[in-house]
Amino acid sequence: MEIAMRRRFFTLDVFTDRALGGNPLAVVLDGQALSDAAMQGIAREFNLSETVFVLPPADPHQRASLRIFTPGRELPFAGHPTVGTAVLLGLLDHGHGHGVLAFGLEEKVGLVPCAVETRGEGFGHAAFTLPRLPEPIADAAPDAAIAAALGLEASDIGFEAHRPSVMSAGVGFTFVPVASAEAVARARPRLDAWRDAIRPADHANAFVYCRQTETQGHAFHARMFAPDMGVLEDPATGGAVAAFAGVVMAFERPGDGEHELVIEQGYEMGRPSQITLGLTVEKGRLVKATIGGCAVVVSEGALRL
Repeated sequence: MEIAMRRRFFTLDVFTDRALGGNPLAVVLDGQALSDAAMQGIAREFNLSETVFVLPPADPHQRASLRIFTPGRELPFAGHPTVGTAVLLGLLDHGHGHGVLAFGLEEKVGLVPCAVETRGEGFGHAAFTLPRLPEPIADAAPDAAIAAALGLEASDIGFEAHRPSVMSAGVGFTFVPVASAEAVARARPRLDAWRDAIRPADHANAFVYCRQTETQGHAFHARMFAPDMGVLEDPATGGAVAAFAGVVMAFERPGDGEHELVIEQGYEMGRPSQITLGLTVEKGRLVKATIGGCAVVVSEGALRL
């Protein structure tokens, strides 16, 4: 009889400074020898928006290689798995005191440079530089079609200069600006109209946002829906905020210099999350962007697989 291997795992809440907020994440250490099918099955077992498998890096100068799975598919890149795994590895490497360290994580999108600050027992902050700057990847569907896919009215779509757009910094999203926080709260995916209006076609995701926020000083309030990936709604989506940098550049047109915006998400789910988007603009162009946030270790154990 084959003896199962014990593989350590941790769960963390990401983009929050307290447990039971933010976006839950599972991180499985010792991911070697697991097949793609096994990783997908484990992700379905955890049934969180993402599960990370940590593997030895191809380049020994980097800290680790990551595979990232939703319950429905593998992703080449995602923000809350990167932040959460970076904090966990920093805690494992440095201990639970206060300290700062930097390392690279290999993901399918490319090398992701991370800066980690451990802040105590099971708690830390991480920020990473986008391995790929955002770019438009498709035209958005008409307002009426997008509204129908979200259970909204066409008159809800858009505010100020903001119009629907489709951007990617590794994973594509349809970005849907709406006129009020009340419209954000009303949004509900209508699966019968989803694929006709929400893009990209291979994994249709919608990031709905408005200017009004729950907390003073935050820049935008948002929700993210991804039923095609097995995630009806996500409490915090770093990969979407990475692509949202392209939305900010297109419609906000920030001046040259350094900018920091906090996007709040997950409030309608009872899991408030804060994602910090950093922008470096030179001569009117985005030359660098970062995603940052806190993470808290919630549990640890072992898989018998």
